[in-house]
Amino acid sequence: MLRAAIASSASCQTAGMRASPLIGAAELNAALSEPDPARRSAVLDVRWDLAQGPRPDLYEAAHIPGAVFVDLDTALAAPAGDGRRGRHPLPDTDVFVAAMREAGVDSGRPVVVYDDAGGTIAARAWWLLRDHGHHNVALLDGGLPSWVGAGLATEAGPPAPTAVAAAGNFRGAPGAMPTLDADQAAALADDPGGVLLDARQSERYRGEQEPVDPRAGHIPGALHRSTRDNVDGGGAFLDPAELTRRFASLGATPQARVGVYCGSGVTAAHEVLALELAGVGGALYPGSWSGWCSDPERPVQTGDHTGPVTR
Repeated sequence: MLRAAIASSASCQTAGMRASPLIGAAELNAALSEPDPARRSAVLDVRWDLAQGPRPDLYEAAHIPGAVFVDLDTALAAPAGDGRRGRHPLPDTDVFVAAMREAGVDSGRPVVVYDDAGGTIAARAWWLLRDHGHHNVALLDGGLPSWVGAGLATEAGPPAPTAVAAAGNFRGAPGAMPTLDADQAAALADDPGGVLLDARQSERYRGEQEPVDPRAGHIPGALHRSTRDNVDGGGAFLDPAELTRRFASLGATPQARVGVYCGSGVTAAHEVLALELAGVGGALYPGSWSGWCSDPERPVQTGDHTGPVTR
């Protein structure tokens, strides 16, 4: 059953679904010129960083005209609780849907999400909207730097009252995108027909450093594939053929069952998007490393894939 769910997520050919999960700056600029407000793209600014959290200050300094700021910690995640759900558990449906409506998201209106971190944060919004059944959602390839680099205008200040008042009619329920729990992630890493990818930086994967979570290392059997390796120096995604080649070198092919995790379940969505570009379905482990290592009964592996396993 999990195999079928992962395989189905690799295809973008379902009714009404956008052909690519990415949009370029020029295409977005043209879309924002759509005269009919009901068909004009809603744009979500999802800037956040590990040190300071949500960055509404950056939004107010400069953002894409008409964009609305979305707070990762309150709109795109639930409270962490006891830690076993991870630092950024998936949000309650009512909270997420209400936040998307407040941001102007309609069920039938295109949505574009962006950040300034190569898409690693905004991909969480992309994944959640897709998981809740919104088919016409795209991530701005290269983020805000690509928009500015194309010579396109930004605006400053908080959202205009008219933008905030134009609440959307978005309705949705989770379940359209495949997910893994901790037991399924462990089984996948141990399955000859499965691949579990760790999307964090290499030093965290190997357990050489851990700046946030209580234990260092990775899920035993997981392979390393950093989200940094999905993009070029400017933060734009690599060509799909190159992504396909790189994922295939780890056994992540359309025929394999593939799962992904990161530190808190946020940047792993970026890996799911990269896998989709490569024609591979990927299941997200929302609890990710922060949830896994908070359970003292879960074993930990350090070094490369063949490193020692401890509890």
